Amino acid sequence: MSETVHKGSCLCGAVTIEVAGDLSAPDACHCSLCRKQSGHYWASTDVLSTALTISGEDHVRWYQSSEKVRRGFCDSCGASLFWDPIHHDKIAIAMGLFDESTDTRLWSHIFVADKGDYYEIESGVLQKDQ
Repeated sequence: MSETVHKGSCLCGAVTIEVAGDLSAPDACHCSLCRKQSGHYWASTDVLSTALTISGEDHVRWYQSSEKVRRGFCDSCGASLFWDPIHHDKIAIAMGLFDESTDTRLWSHIFVADKGDYYEIESGVLQKDQ
């Protein structure tokens, strides 16, 4: 029996990813840093770093946004790729990178107190202030 593999890429295709196994339900972060990084809120799924294969890693640039987190983006097209908590075994991957259906559904919105004033959060999904 073959294992599920989810494939994706940045806008220009310089960075491609493969994730082995099923994806966890994504969350949406509304904090000001994630909104500035992504242009809206940041929707991502957490995967074990060992399940992630990155091709074109020489095009990934990292921005140290805090003492605990770095954010990865493509140096060619500027696409937001990763949210990487330093010294953890998981990495968050932007949902927009995946080429095909992920068979997931958003499970929570976090940092909702910081959300932009130009949109509403749909009901029926867990909302947290942190």
